[in-house]
Amino acid sequence: MSVSDVERIEQVSSFVNGIRDFEPPQIDATVMELRQVSVSFSGRPAVRDISFDVTRNRVTALIGPSGSGKTTLLRALNRLHDRTKTAQVTGTITLDGVDIYGKAMAPGVLRSRVGMVFQRPNPFPAASIFENVASGLTFNGVRGKSLIQDSVEESLRAAALWDSVKDRLKSPASSLSGGEQQRLCIARALAIEPEVLLMDEPTSSLDPIAVGQIEELMTSLKELATIIIVTHNMQQASRISDDCAFLLMADDRAGELIEFSPTAKLFSNPDDSRTVDYISGRFG
Repeated sequence: MSVSDVERIEQVSSFVNGIRDFEPPQIDATVMELRQVSVSFSGRPAVRDISFDVTRNRVTALIGPSGSGKTTLLRALNRLHDRTKTAQVTGTITLDGVDIYGKAMAPGVLRSRVGMVFQRPNPFPAASIFENVASGLTFNGVRGKSLIQDSVEESLRAAALWDSVKDRLKSPASSLSGGEQQRLCIARALAIEPEVLLMDEPTSSLDPIAVGQIEELMTSLKELATIIIVTHNMQQASRISDDCAFLLMADDRAGELIEFSPTAKLFSNPDDSRTVDYISGRFG
């Protein structure tokens, strides 16, 4: 690595405020394993040969320029590509050692264990705030009224939304602000107590105040669930994530994993010159 590259990295690292020191994961701390994962559409590769481990109760960020396959990879982690006839996912993805594409893991069971929060808030607009949070529970057959009420409150509290909505739970979800709607979607995902929470650029459509609230929320939520987030915001990745995967488009336009490491290392001392170029803004 050249002296100029080191200088650029030092400049970029200056905004990495308070990144936690990396602690090597314990052997039994892996919640998801990706091995040679590839995704193609109509035979055209979109993601190729991705391998890394996701550590329990940490935030893993997927970064890289547009088109590098971050969202495609994220959606493969709870089988959302099953709904696309032209999609094919190969390789192995395991959740607690069980192949999520194997016969032992039904898609419905998987999605109750691996929740998803999308780029734009997508609450059910005609449903009330309470009904939105309770929807996953009722869909999964939970019928006890008191159990549902307790779970809704706990989920709204976990999403830092309870205090602002507790007196208007019967109001439509559409009455909430954009940031509140995104926290409502997070509460809805948390209600079914997922082990892993996937987040696809969850703050991209929010104002700076709401972004800060969601980031603070994500930092606290990793005590409840492992988080995997797609983000284009390097400062955000540095602030909230513990581990970072950098993807880049190859010559055949398939997304490749260039580097996976603890976030502090990736931003301060990456192994690949292409990572240096990306985080220093030389391409994007």
